[in-house]
Amino acid sequence: MSRQSTRHLLMIEPSQPGFNPETAATNDYQIDVRENATEVAARYLREFRDFRDRLVASGVFVTTVQGPKKCPDVAFPNWFSTHEEQGLVIYPMLTPNRRAERMPGLINLLKRYYGLKMDMAFHEEEGKALESTGSLVLDRVHRVAYCGRSARTDEGLAREWCNKMGYEPLFFDTVDHTGKPVYHTDVVMWVGSEVAGVCSGAIIEKDRERVLKSLSAHREVVEFDNSQLRAFCGNAIEAQGTENQLLLIMSERAYGALNSDQRARLSRYYATIVTGEIPTIETYGGGSARCMVQELF
Repeated sequence: MSRQSTRHLLMIEPSQPGFNPETAATNDYQIDVRENATEVAARYLREFRDFRDRLVASGVFVTTVQGPKKCPDVAFPNWFSTHEEQGLVIYPMLTPNRRAERMPGLINLLKRYYGLKMDMAFHEEEGKALESTGSLVLDRVHRVAYCGRSARTDEGLAREWCNKMGYEPLFFDTVDHTGKPVYHTDVVMWVGSEVAGVCSGAIIEKDRERVLKSLSAHREVVEFDNSQLRAFCGNAIEAQGTENQLLLIMSERAYGALNSDQRARLSRYYATIVTGEIPTIETYGGGSARCMVQELF
């Protein structure tokens, strides 16, 4: 049986981090505060490295790779995923500088270790995108792929992925604070071994109950409100520590936005919640803790 989470995570350290104008049209969580670019990059890197060090100190095994230049969002590795007993999948990205994040050397290494299951990158020529575990929040045990439709999550490609990988897709529509779709599904929700978190208010009413019913079939569900969506409470991920104990990873901003009841419910499943202080990354990048790691199964 597939595991829901892993102990091994990959992080890509950015060479030139900062605000990405190419992705701003679809990500309403990016904010260009227009500070000195050199100072922003230095803070971004400090936050990245501190977060990585916190993960390692908690017992998570982290492999760090240096990212290419001119790729401000490379710290969010959305162009590939790995799957236990199924191998490596490579994905189409929406914008040119995100497509440039794919590193041939890393791809070759992953291919040698996992074997290539599917390369979907050619769909970029059709203007279509499916951005890995940003687009697809996976219940790896029960084989359900939660997919929030957006410019970065093409429904046809998601169906193709599910057919190839043996998952049942569950599509839904979302609305963010500006009235547009939330850019990635993993900003709205996460799925752990025994508990899931979801910003249910961001899911449109006609789809909401269907998503909650599916999640609650196998897990306790902790719901977050729309203010917590903007604090990235939905952008968390479960991982395993040294003794295979389950950990929950999220930003300090997200953890600080949880109320006492939500914290108590999560603590029943996670003795440790690992948090990262990443305000610069969240502000300029428009992504949070889950966006910054890719699972290696």
